[in-house]
Amino acid sequence: MVYIFGVILFALGICVSIALHEAGHLAAAKMFGMKVRRYFVGFGPRVFSFRRGETEYGLKAVPLGGFCDIAGMTALDEVTPDEAPRAMWRYPVWKRTVVLAAGSFTHFVLGFVVLYLLAVSMGLPNLNGTPELAQVSCAKDATTPDELRTLTCTAADRAPAKEAGLREGDVIVAVDGKPVDNYGEIQEIVRKHTGPLQLTVERDGRQVPITVDVVQVKRPKFDPATGNPVVRDGKPELESVGMIGVSFPRQYEYGAWEALPAAVAFTGDMFEKTWEALLRFPERIPAVVEAIFGEERDPDTPVSVVGASRIGGEAVEAGLWELFFLLLASLNFFVGVFNLLPLLPLDGGHIAVSWYEKVRDWLRKLRGKPAGGPVDYSKLSMVTMVLVVLGGAVVLLTVTADIVNPIRLFPN
Repeated sequence: MVYIFGVILFALGICVSIALHEAGHLAAAKMFGMKVRRYFVGFGPRVFSFRRGETEYGLKAVPLGGFCDIAGMTALDEVTPDEAPRAMWRYPVWKRTVVLAAGSFTHFVLGFVVLYLLAVSMGLPNLNGTPELAQVSCAKDATTPDELRTLTCTAADRAPAKEAGLREGDVIVAVDGKPVDNYGEIQEIVRKHTGPLQLTVERDGRQVPITVDVVQVKRPKFDPATGNPVVRDGKPELESVGMIGVSFPRQYEYGAWEALPAAVAFTGDMFEKTWEALLRFPERIPAVVEAIFGEERDPDTPVSVVGASRIGGEAVEAGLWELFFLLLASLNFFVGVFNLLPLLPLDGGHIAVSWYEKVRDWLRKLRGKPAGGPVDYSKLSMVTMVLVVLGGAVVLLTVTADIVNPIRLFPN
């Protein structure tokens, strides 16, 4: 039941995001005086509607989406004589751009608000794996997962990091003279090492060389594919790994004021990762097809709304609310950026056409020619149709994969 609640809650979050996207178009269009005929949340049969002023507002039976009907979005759209003077295509390019971009801007604002609330309540994850020391403790054996989770140190236990002079707040920037970017790299090196290891840490704005003695300790062995402990003859299998007795922050907590710049910086990191994901998107599609036919699902493959909702449900079931909200913010950033791509029928495609008209007419004016008039969208219909078909195919593939072979937070 908790899982189902999480799925429904995440799907509801997506519906609210889309409704606010269309509300962004609505607010911007009304601000400039454009004629907005209808604003509806959902698709399909009408559940109810009401009219306020010149605009009809309502809800439809399938709450997966919505629309904002602005009169005369293109010069080919039919408008009534009273609508013609306020048709969207008649307005300056910058006003049309603001209206078209308002939907994506709403996603960005919503994503930022989610991140800010997350920062002041649960904290923001260490997304880049910054190798800053959160704790300097000890290195001792742990023979079971429970013992590992409740590990406590005594005065008699070895503390290699503390003995070497490492402090909380130090940032490890190099190991054996080789730069490191995240704590995952450091952990991998240390686990395979024994004896003296040269570290370079950044402390108070300067770099400090420190030699630490890596000790071998017993730890439960975990299956890298599932994350579960390996059990043999009813007992956890153990392995020897190198340890120095430090831990790194999985997340950072903030006060109300400190959370503002932190959320801004985190938003920038998410924009960067969103753009990288978009660039990798086409090359990940073959892996989605392979997953449909039984191959192991790569966690780095695209997911649909169905897949994202399932992951959100798993996060709630496991009590990982911070992951739930992080996923919701990430989805808003992705949809916002994707919608601004200069491809029809996306908002970014309409923006590109508007600015093409502006630049074209400017060049014609330099040559003493009159303005060329609005672009004939019918000539772009074939390109638009191809993109719609490709987009529909991608949606169908990802939905199918998310049903038959979904990405799971906790594989069996």
